[in-house]
Amino acid sequence: VDGSDIALFVIDATQGITAQDQRLAERIDAAGCPIVIMLNKWELIEDAEERERIDLEVKRKLYFVDDAPVLKVSALTGKGVHKLRPVLQEAILQYHRRIPTRDVNRVIADAQQRQPAGGGAKVMYALQGATDPPTFTLFVNRELPHTYLRYLERSIREAFNFGSTPLKLRVRKRSD
Repeated sequence: VDGSDIALFVIDATQGITAQDQRLAERIDAAGCPIVIMLNKWELIEDAEERERIDLEVKRKLYFVDDAPVLKVSALTGKGVHKLRPVLQEAILQYHRRIPTRDVNRVIADAQQRQPAGGGAKVMYALQGATDPPTFTLFVNRELPHTYLRYLERSIREAFNFGSTPLKLRVRKRSD
């Protein structure tokens, strides 16, 4: 998984989400590569309530990759497989995407205006330092709470439509 541009995570829909599936999804998430979840054998799940139960199980047990696209496919019949290519192309495009510094700073400033960090902590400046995955460096005057960093990540994700693309935030404290 390390060094991969994308991970296709194929799950047997008839088995549900197993403990092994959860461990593998955690490993993919930790590697920082985009993930596309494929529920295979979907054609065997005919009952609407069972399909709904499986959808909820995916959301509940794989909550840490909840932004990942989920495709319902049948390797046997080919149903749903045609949706894979555009999803892969979009995921790879987002993984390699670069955002201009002025746009990053605008989003961070807007986020701080909507909800200040508290305790006088503030992002002074931000930039995208890398891609694969998109990595943003935040220059701060003092340490930011972890929950606030998640808020800033969510703000970046929503403003630039990163969807399920993994993002990294690096924090650099300004030296006085």
